[in-house]
Amino acid sequence: MRVLVLSHTYIVDLNREKLRALAQLSPAMEVVVGVPRRWQPGGVQNRLVISEALQEGNFRVQPLSNLSQNNQGLLTFGPDLVQLLRQFRPQVIQVEQGAKALAYAQTITLNRLLGLGAKNVFFTWWNLPYRLKFPISALEAYNLRHTHGLVVGNQDGADILRDRPTGQAFGQRNYTGPYRVMPQLGVDETLFRPQPQPELAQTLAIPSDAFVVGYCGRFVAEKGLLTLCDALANLRDHPHPWVWLLVGRGELREAIQAKADGCGIGDRLRWVTDIPHHQVPHYINLMHTLVLPSETTDKFQTLTAKGWKEQFGHVLIEAMACAVPVIGSDSGEIPHVIDRAGLIFSEGNASALAERLRLLIEHPEQRQALGEAGYHRAMSRYTNRALAKQLLEFYREIGVEG
Repeated sequence: MRVLVLSHTYIVDLNREKLRALAQLSPAMEVVVGVPRRWQPGGVQNRLVISEALQEGNFRVQPLSNLSQNNQGLLTFGPDLVQLLRQFRPQVIQVEQGAKALAYAQTITLNRLLGLGAKNVFFTWWNLPYRLKFPISALEAYNLRHTHGLVVGNQDGADILRDRPTGQAFGQRNYTGPYRVMPQLGVDETLFRPQPQPELAQTLAIPSDAFVVGYCGRFVAEKGLLTLCDALANLRDHPHPWVWLLVGRGELREAIQAKADGCGIGDRLRWVTDIPHHQVPHYINLMHTLVLPSETTDKFQTLTAKGWKEQFGHVLIEAMACAVPVIGSDSGEIPHVIDRAGLIFSEGNASALAERLRLLIEHPEQRQALGEAGYHRAMSRYTNRALAKQLLEFYREIGVEG
């Protein structure tokens, strides 16, 4: 089976592990990853990335000339994409830039003009309802009309896309084709695994008998950290010692510390910032629970939609792979990721979150059971190899042979 995947996401080598795993599933598999030759990510990685070619057996990374160096919706590729399509003749073309991506329309059109007969697949994270005006509405309808399968990062996104019009004749029919819900990136179980860190705990002045409530990610309001602070304030006088470990960075740090100080728990906080990704597993392994208290908000706005809710919560599967029990709010995809392998509370409800924390503090056997359940769920569903197998099954479901 010959698979071509196009996305700016894979300019980062660490992000390619799912596709490497896909190439290793069968000697008959060939996977080519097309990436922009030049890309300016912005944000924390505000530098120009120059992609390099890579060949590893039947897995290959091919830089392609590109228009737009920092907008995934406007990204399109140069004439070397035509050359790649003619030479490789993929059976699947998967573009991971969203439903309205110009690059996806480009590959659909080239697929038809070159007579490749490949299956058109795209990936998206978008999980909020939206409205489009012409010509973007026509672009999306064209893309959906020629789509053989969707891969969506969350169930909300799948539901939304199945309500989108395709612009077919005799009415605005909705997309009714196959889809698969799975994240874009898996968890590396060789990095994220159970591994005690007693010496690291000492460097952070974490007492050996303390229960460690953990958070890992951006310190921003929509992640619900102020609600988590309120929940922990409810446990201020709990007889069992505890600390709050925050790993990440963000604009809310000073507000969190000030609120914690005002609640009388400021001395319980432990901050870890600016660490490389390969060190994150060490800090997650210090935690007795990881909490992702995300909160849906309408404060964000794009050209086509308003609001934000959790699209997946990748840190959840990283903690689960470390056998750390997880607690999550019911924002967006979180309940689907955790399922029965952790605890859920209503977003913004500090009292409910405090009760979940109290349960894990006071019942170590429950903590162990949830940790084991999360570990097995992560290993069976969310490793890069597990995602690769799901992807291959989906390709066969939409009629690709090989």
